[in-house]
Amino acid sequence: MRRRIRETDEFRWFTARAWTTRWYPQGVDVGSWRGRRTLAVSWFRQDRTGSHLASRVVLIDLQRSRHIDIALAIEEDGELQPARIHTGGIAWFGDRLFVAATGQGIWEFDLSEIREVRGAVARRVRGISGRRPGARSLVAVRTHVHPVALRCSFLGRLYDDDGTSLARVLIGEFRADDRGRIGEFALPEGEDGRFQEEGRFVPGIGHMQGAVRWGDRILVSQSDGMRPGTLWSGTAGALAPHPYRLPVGCEDLALDPEARMLWSLGEHPRKRVVRGIPFARIGLES
Repeated sequence: MRRRIRETDEFRWFTARAWTTRWYPQGVDVGSWRGRRTLAVSWFRQDRTGSHLASRVVLIDLQRSRHIDIALAIEEDGELQPARIHTGGIAWFGDRLFVAATGQGIWEFDLSEIREVRGAVARRVRGISGRRPGARSLVAVRTHVHPVALRCSFLGRLYDDDGTSLARVLIGEFRADDRGRIGEFALPEGEDGRFQEEGRFVPGIGHMQGAVRWGDRILVSQSDGMRPGTLWSGTAGALAPHPYRLPVGCEDLALDPEARMLWSLGEHPRKRVVRGIPFARIGLES
């Protein structure tokens, strides 16, 4: 990957990932992997008809600009199968990775039990057909499917205004019209835990792609085709567009209290970027 730090902190893919139409980046969040600050970006794989074939999360070392791929999988009858979901947004809490599975609730994956598989299994979980000698893959396996009474197009994390992470998420709906909903939910706890809704609202914004909250300030990303995206900012009942423009084809959002940045990314081939925006540029601090 190439990294450029100027007014923003930007990573760009320096391989076929920059232009492929087989894989698309979607979700983003910040966490820790093996003791190092890490950026996670989720991707989904599709065929020429647009059917989902597989998904993965790419972990980017924020100091070394190196990355590893972890395939997302489910276990059926003792065999690993690819997680054929859109991965529209992610929320990373320790070893728990929550993934928005559009129309199928929120899927949870365990990052503490990463498996290494080879050969046919590695190709299958990555959605690859044919033979590739020496194929291998790291795999995170789904542990729970959490039903939520929303379309679950994206989800994002919540923080107090001092940067303390809260055990809650915002889950929202992508719609072409302005009737998409955003709900706030407490995380499921225990083996049979469920997301507990604590409120919802309709922002009146079409093409919503991600949402996070810092204190009482909610931030929402809105895509606009091949034009730069719009960042909406404000309280639940008074969101307004911010002058700062998001990447073309903007997707999910993630807050990074340590670096004092808001992360977003663009999904379109040849315009793909993972961008960290300083809080000062978007009014979260002076």
